[in-house]
Amino acid sequence: MRNCYLFLLTLLLLACKQPVPQHALVFQSDFGLKDGAVSAMKGVAFSISADLHLYDLTHEIPAYNIWEAAYRLEQTAKYWPSGTVFVSVVDPGVGSERKSVVLKTQTGHYFVTPDNGTLTLVAASMGISEVREIDEVKNRRKDSGKSYTFHGRDVYAYTGARLAAGVIRFEEVGPVLPAKVISLPFTSPAFNNGVLTGGIPILDVQYGNVWTNIDDSTFRQLAVKAGDRMLVEFTQADSLVYRDSIPFANTFSAVPEGAPLAYLNSLLQLSFALNMGNFSEQHHINSGPGWQVVIKKIEPGK
Repeated sequence: MRNCYLFLLTLLLLACKQPVPQHALVFQSDFGLKDGAVSAMKGVAFSISADLHLYDLTHEIPAYNIWEAAYRLEQTAKYWPSGTVFVSVVDPGVGSERKSVVLKTQTGHYFVTPDNGTLTLVAASMGISEVREIDEVKNRRKDSGKSYTFHGRDVYAYTGARLAAGVIRFEEVGPVLPAKVISLPFTSPAFNNGVLTGGIPILDVQYGNVWTNIDDSTFRQLAVKAGDRMLVEFTQADSLVYRDSIPFANTFSAVPEGAPLAYLNSLLQLSFALNMGNFSEQHHINSGPGWQVVIKKIEPGK
């Protein structure tokens, strides 16, 4: 009878035990896929838990381009569920005094990365809940202490996997830091006295379209509808690069082939393109913190 009681008690305890939640682990880097660097990071993560779901955001960030890393995280993270862990490694300062951190946003997402500006946009749009510095005594791949140039594998992938697999809690990442991150400068969208301003965070690299950070609600303050024309200026470091009249359209086919148009992209942000052409290449427009767009509505008859 006693053995039967113990058996039933064991079954009850097993039934009540809650499984450790497994969260998606998403990788981003500037490594490319020509060698084994990305595979090495995934191997480290898989060794933590074979049940982890590993995904790629991109590994085609231009070398050392922290700004684009920041943009791609902000572009993508909001579509992933709360609890998702992102490991982003664009780290030109590897081995320097920059901190290795995990940011927990107010939305419940986690970002494992060097604090070098990569967190600029997710911190602004998703909010900072808490920032912790990675304790490399506890959260570093075993026997990797002699390696100083591959923290993506030895620190970030390892820590991110442990966090996503539930091996450690966020509080076990390391000591808490002030609730702020290193932020790169950028132009926020604004509408003042009939003038719309914004930044150019990224290009649509496949087609050469110019994407601004002017969201739909800010753009609507200009009171422009399909077919209306706008005076558009692009500047870099306050130097004028482009100035012309461009119509707003809902679709590319609304203008002749090769003609310019303004439209709302898939993120509902104001963008500029040539129908069947490459706007950024033809007009020498690029992206990044130093680029700005200024827009005014052209009233009919003027």
